[in-house]
Amino acid sequence: MTVLYDLHTHSTASDGTLTPTALVACAAEAGVDVLALTDHDTTEGLAEAASAAQEKGIRFITGVEISVTWGGQVVHIVGLGFDPADSTLQAGLARLREFRNWRAQEIGIRLAKHQITGAYEGAKALSNGRLISRSHFARFLVANGYAPDMRKVFKQFLTQGKPGHVAGEWADLAQAVSWIKEAGGQSVIAHPARYSMTRTKLRRLIGEFQEAGGDALEVVSSSHSKDEVFTMARHAKDFSLMGSAGSDYHGPETPWANLGRLSALPDLVIPIWRNWSVETEAEPV
Repeated sequence: MTVLYDLHTHSTASDGTLTPTALVACAAEAGVDVLALTDHDTTEGLAEAASAAQEKGIRFITGVEISVTWGGQVVHIVGLGFDPADSTLQAGLARLREFRNWRAQEIGIRLAKHQITGAYEGAKALSNGRLISRSHFARFLVANGYAPDMRKVFKQFLTQGKPGHVAGEWADLAQAVSWIKEAGGQSVIAHPARYSMTRTKLRRLIGEFQEAGGDALEVVSSSHSKDEVFTMARHAKDFSLMGSAGSDYHGPETPWANLGRLSALPDLVIPIWRNWSVETEAEPV
């Protein structure tokens, strides 16, 4: 029987729109067998998701998506199967959240200079009040008629050179990998084809990640085309990395990233879950 893995999802603990419990319920309905919750720079939702997964009979993997600055741009490193109580990991994530809080206030200030008032307060009201992301600003801007949808609002307001852009000051690549490794987990470059890098730059990123002790590429992603899936699989094989799969699901508002709706990993790549045991997958938080 085929086991369906979805190892990249988000909840209201960061910028998703479903609570961890509701996310797990949707995953179960979608036929997901093994689920990881990978909220941005926080593990806050893991305990709730693990409890819900146990009730639904889903194998649960601890996860997080760490923000990294590399090569002058932001990349994301997913951590899987780690101990969320690890003090080094939690201290690192706390520093990233502190920067997120400052950035959110700065985005509000910059948007106000362009006659968009109340953006910070509006974004905060759409968040859990503890982690405010660009997605919360995007939802506020769409709701108030500044753009028709999430994709366009990012391009018009929140990317480099636009009114609400604030450059990130995130973790170092090797640092993020070490936090995950020291906590007993595995690290994955999230949606590598999404970064709009040249082939040379992407392979440099993958090489440095591999040298730092990284484990896998997210070969299958909702943001990857079929051709990109096979290209990423080839990169993984070239660098002796495993492959992972995740929808990057944020909620029902993003139908292009549905839970569990993922293609199979190409045969040339070793799945990151190859040596996972049932006990590891079902380990409570």
